[in-house]
Amino acid sequence: MPSSSNLDDEARAELLCYLVLAQLVARARTGEWLRTDHLVESTRIWLASNGAEGNWKERIHLGAISETVALGFAELPLFWHADSLTKLFTDGWRPDYRSPIVREVYAACESEISP
Repeated sequence: MPSSSNLDDEARAELLCYLVLAQLVARARTGEWLRTDHLVESTRIWLASNGAEGNWKERIHLGAISETVALGFAELPLFWHADSLTKLFTDGWRPDYRSPIVREVYAACESEISP
């Protein structure tokens, strides 16, 4: 487990955005937020696919606030159906930042990261 981090604020916001979208997909599919093991795995997947390292405190913090940020979007009808949410991703389950919805989620994440 890395003890250092190479995440800047932009990378933190991108990881948080990915986790928020994963939270929303999980809730639409199961009615529940991501289980801890799935949250950890989602974080690892994002870090590995982006050549990034985040220390454990940073990963725990972003994982914890991902549900809080997701709550701000969960009641919008778009986020009720998993089929609608899959359209927010490109191949390889990367968030599609061309989507206005993804950009809105990213902006919420960015404001959560910024002091």
